[in-house]
Amino acid sequence: MTRQKLAQWLDTPRIRFGIIGVIIFNAILLGMETSTPLMAQAGPVIMLLDRVCLGIFVVELVLKLFAHRLSFFRSGWNIFDFIIVGVALVPGAQTLSVLRALRILRVLRVISVAPRLRRVVEGFVTALPGMGSVFLLMAIIFYIGAVMATKLFGDSFPQWFGTLGQSLYSLFQIMTLESWSMGIVRPVLEVYPYAWVFFVPFIMVTTFAVVNLLVGLIVNSMQDAHAEESNAATDAYRDEVLIRLKAIEDRLQGRDETDQPE
Repeated sequence: MTRQKLAQWLDTPRIRFGIIGVIIFNAILLGMETSTPLMAQAGPVIMLLDRVCLGIFVVELVLKLFAHRLSFFRSGWNIFDFIIVGVALVPGAQTLSVLRALRILRVLRVISVAPRLRRVVEGFVTALPGMGSVFLLMAIIFYIGAVMATKLFGDSFPQWFGTLGQSLYSLFQIMTLESWSMGIVRPVLEVYPYAWVFFVPFIMVTTFAVVNLLVGLIVNSMQDAHAEESNAATDAYRDEVLIRLKAIEDRLQGRDETDQPE
């Protein structure tokens, strides 16, 4: 089997879905390893199956390296797979608790294998430059709010607004709307009745405005990534059709030349 045919075979839906199945099965095994009763009853079998799954991943990567050679590392997703599988091959990965815990990262390989999930991640990564401006805006708002909250409410509520760091954490909790009303704001309102003038605009700006900006950026990036992929598929189909039409035209011209009388 030539390298080109091997690369095409590795990219077939049958192989791709097979790898996804192994990834999901391996994720179940890694979850079973967290159960002490299961490991006491079937620990050796679970570990053996885990090594079999790892062996399948290693064989897949070796075949891809053989098929693509150095061009294998031109794809960020291939490098991602190489690192994820390589973590499990580090000496001591089966004994050190940290490295053993990192084996669950193999589940992330489903992102690189599934085109739809890969499109979502690519859209998120594409949105990161635009998200930087939004994060900077949010940081400025949080800093201003934390300084104001520390000066306004720090003396009466040092557990929430005693220092700048505590104010930042409390405001972050308020932004996520996690126990913000009964947990923080209402106790503050009992001492400072007009504190709503600070908290309500802060929630409106951070939770409903800035966060929606982030969501909008990610959605637009995903749409752009999908449009680029559709355009690339259309261009490839068009080029294929043009090549076939050219071949048919050349064949017809060859017949016309042979049919002409001498």
